[in-house]
Amino acid sequence: MNTTLAVQMHKYSDEDVMELFQGGYDEAFNEIVSRYRDRVHNFIFRYTRNHLDSEDIVQETFFRVYRSKHSYERIARFSTWLYTIANNLIRTHYKKSQRLQTTSIFEQDVNEQEYQIDIVDETNTPDVNLEESMMVAYVQKALDAIPSEFSDIIIMRDIQSLTYEEIMEITGLPMGTVKSRINRGRVRIQSLINSYVNQETI
Repeated sequence: MNTTLAVQMHKYSDEDVMELFQGGYDEAFNEIVSRYRDRVHNFIFRYTRNHLDSEDIVQETFFRVYRSKHSYERIARFSTWLYTIANNLIRTHYKKSQRLQTTSIFEQDVNEQEYQIDIVDETNTPDVNLEESMMVAYVQKALDAIPSEFSDIIIMRDIQSLTYEEIMEITGLPMGTVKSRINRGRVRIQSLINSYVNQETI
């Protein structure tokens, strides 16, 4: 590839740059990293809240991009493909660490009834912390039990605190579908948690 291409590459779309990389122009990979490294780090940090963990996942994300470059097909936006890789690595990290940041999962259904799941407040007494630790386990169990089309988006929204727009970017789904899956997923999770609690009290 000539010098002119290297100079002008910043004007190319992400998809064009990825196509150059797939064609054997390794400088295109450096362009991809330059464009997305900070954005991917910020995306991951919103979940991990730890810069070292985030950096490890960032490096693995771009390693996967490099290794799997030929699995990308231009029918999808490059950013969607990239963030999907990052999100899958975050989920792996999440399952390994079994940690949830302080958050709430809530849902307002059509009857305006609010469901809320409070997760981990380390200022509580030991008894309360034990109860909330059990709730964390219930949430994880429920997430594993529902279809991934719901659990993936629930994790993005309620655990990783992504915006609807960011979820649309990652999944390629329209806003209505994202909101619908979040709502339906939350209801399923709440129903499962209620059944787990009831089983414990029998």
